[in-house]
Amino acid sequence: MSRPLRLEFAGALYHVTARGNERNWIFFQDDDFTLYLTVLEEVCERYNWVIHAYCLMGNHYHLLLETPDGNLSKGMRQLNGVFTQKINRKHNRVGHFFQGRYKSIWVAQENYLLELCRYIVLNQVRAKMLDSPEEWL
Repeated sequence: MSRPLRLEFAGALYHVTARGNERNWIFFQDDDFTLYLTVLEEVCERYNWVIHAYCLMGNHYHLLLETPDGNLSKGMRQLNGVFTQKINRKHNRVGHFFQGRYKSIWVAQENYLLELCRYIVLNQVRAKMLDSPEEWL
């Protein structure tokens, strides 16, 4: 059975998450966060994405992004693929890096958007990694 197609259209908002394979870390050092954000910035420029909120955790990430051109799948293939190549090369790794496909939820209701933003930016606090959002780098 084939995978279901993703709903993609111009101007859509998505909550996107991806987790490390076997729930392993995807950020091993502080500069890995910077590497990810650099790749994300390049993807945003190339695919005309708008990032409204994000949170990078040790073994996964959350993005709230808008696709003015309806190209989520193409951009995510670039984002996760390039980041995997760079992080594998940097840390002398091989093989799969992310656990399965990324997850994307279409954000259809405006009242859900505000709650989702809160969830994403408070994720590290709720996970008890920080005491307050101001501590987040």
